[in-house]
Amino acid sequence: MQDLKKELKKYSSNIYQEIKDIRIHLHENPELSFKEFETSAFIKSFLDKNQISYIDKVAKTGIVARLESGTKPSKKTIALRADMDALPIEEDKNNKYCSHNTGVMHACGHDLHIASLLGVAKTLNKFSSYWEGTIYLIFQPGEELLPGGAKLILEQDVMKPKPELILAQHVLPDMKIGEFGFKSGIYMASGDEIYLEIKSKGGHGAMPHKTTDTVLAASHIIVALQQIVSRRCDARIPTVLSFGKFIANGATNIIPEKVNIEGTFRTFNEQWRNEAKELIKEIATCTAKSMGCECEVEIKHGYPCLYNNETISNLSQELAKDYCGEENIKTMDIRLTTEDFGYFSQEYPVCFYRFGVNSENALHSSKFEAQDESLIDSVGLMSWLSINLMNS
Repeated sequence: MQDLKKELKKYSSNIYQEIKDIRIHLHENPELSFKEFETSAFIKSFLDKNQISYIDKVAKTGIVARLESGTKPSKKTIALRADMDALPIEEDKNNKYCSHNTGVMHACGHDLHIASLLGVAKTLNKFSSYWEGTIYLIFQPGEELLPGGAKLILEQDVMKPKPELILAQHVLPDMKIGEFGFKSGIYMASGDEIYLEIKSKGGHGAMPHKTTDTVLAASHIIVALQQIVSRRCDARIPTVLSFGKFIANGATNIIPEKVNIEGTFRTFNEQWRNEAKELIKEIATCTAKSMGCECEVEIKHGYPCLYNNETISNLSQELAKDYCGEENIKTMDIRLTTEDFGYFSQEYPVCFYRFGVNSENALHSSKFEAQDESLIDSVGLMSWLSINLMNS
């Protein structure tokens, strides 16, 4: 397999310019969640050119391609996933490549994920004599928007035979090019969206005794809800409850009839997750009532925790050390960010790992820029992992 490793490194370097051009095209033409029609068409044209079969219109705009090799295509089956959607962000015009679509940007690296997986498809075709079985390539829409494209793809049940495991990779800004990060077990949090609407009788700010102060009630609700994390949660369970939107559309002398609050709840324990959501409803409604207001609570059930299968992740990490060098493979800590790949991890053994893109700015920032050179190793390593896992 050492000869294969050398050949993969050489081949991923040889196709780098083609994959880079794909990445640039995707970055300049981003599309929002479940609206990735041109992105989907672009991917299909590449698959057609390389004679790779696929099913399209999966979860509306998604694609599940299929590679087969050997005399027994059903011998072993795995899947590889890349997400396709961009974010509603206006890109900084000083970035090296800039979105042509106003207010839409690939600020989370999904353009690199797609380009890399297309490179992997080309590589696995080239080196098909080294593996036998079936490999699915999942180009998934809507990772950034509930209910999440992963959930919809699983509901459509288009992968038959079912894969024995699924791999996915994701950019990490503060990791250097050529470095990769792995974490077995629980890795990313569940995430639920909280929507509160506090309503009562508004009025003149100079006569608060003739109104019921919705702003004051809303403020007390936010303060009261903080006890859920600080006093009601088992201190051993990482948990975050944050509110980022507070709209009291009154004026200097007007107390509004309603106030809207939006936030997020994240944790790593499903039982506590369900308990906490009930506490949010109870505390919000009771606090509002005690101040003469009503509070409507809507909690959108979001993505589950992402759990990396320990056997698959540990094996992948060791294989990565062989391909990239032990000094370039990092063990990650848990993250309270969310990923709809968590849905796949609930049904299949998975390994979700990170690759460095050497960016000075964070994901979901208008200034986020990933370095193209990261594609060489992201293509090479995923190809290396796929072939070895097919043969393990």
